[in-house]
Amino acid sequence: QMQLVESGGGLVQAGGSLRLSCAASGRTLSVYAMGWFRQAPAKEREFVAVISRSSRNTYYGDSVKGRFTISRDDGENTVYLQMNSLTPEDTAVYYCAASRWLVVPRKNEDYDYWGQGTQVTVSS
Repeated sequence: QMQLVESGGGLVQAGGSLRLSCAASGRTLSVYAMGWFRQAPAKEREFVAVISRSSRNTYYGDSVKGRFTISRDDGENTVYLQMNSLTPEDTAVYYCAASRWLVVPRKNEDYDYWGQGTQVTVSS
């Protein structure tokens, strides 16, 4: 089993930045593609970003492209999501997830393990 623990969420004003972290344990992070999703109240879980093994490929959802950056440090077993130019529409619970077999998975069902999430709230 792999455990994923997100951190770094909080309250920030519009235009501000946050960096989320996802610490992995129980499995070797380097063999997994890692993704970030988010879910706002009364909305479905939305794909945010994914990074392939060895950081060779990244892919972003349209709503965050150009503002968010995903990265990974396999030596630290940690994945990051740098979020800039935040808007109230970015308010959501953010989840990280791990996928063992796909390169840049973008669907919920493509992932094998999920964290518990961290709340991000952007005030206007």
